Amino acid sequence: MMDAEKWKDTILAKSREYVEIGVSVASDLTEKGKTQAKILSNQAKINKAQRQLGALVYSLAKGNEENQPLVDKYIDMIDSIEQENRQLKAKLTPAEATEVENVTAEPEADLADVMADPVQDEAEPAAPAESTQAGEPGRKYCPQCGAEVAPDALFCTKCGAQL
Repeated sequence: MMDAEKWKDTILAKSREYVEIGVSVASDLTEKGKTQAKILSNQAKINKAQRQLGALVYSLAKGNEENQPLVDKYIDMIDSIEQENRQLKAKLTPAEATEVENVTAEPEADLADVMADPVQDEAEPAAPAESTQAGEPGRKYCPQCGAEVAPDALFCTKCGAQL
């Protein structure tokens, strides 16, 4: 009987140990998944801000205008998100960080290709924008100055307010 009790206690102790290991591994995987999802979300924000910055610089240059404070806001925002991503990637193993980079990497378009076919970029579906002005659904306005802005804009192109 004594051997059976010792055997039972040993099995219970090992079972508890394995359950604790399983919980720890599951928790680690959950945290890594959350970190990777945040990195991907941040990369999407960076890509969107870079496109908007390019459009802003183009429209300013085309109109012979300058708005360096607004351009600087975009650059600062992109820099801060990139810094956050570097900190998040530091929490991952090198293999996990590389895996996330491979998911977020977009093929760079050659300028010659873009010039040859300026409509090569697939159209992005417009997100439904909420109106901040009564009676005008589907439009988005700056809460600071009231100027109409693009539905996916991060900053107002008139006053520079963050949306």
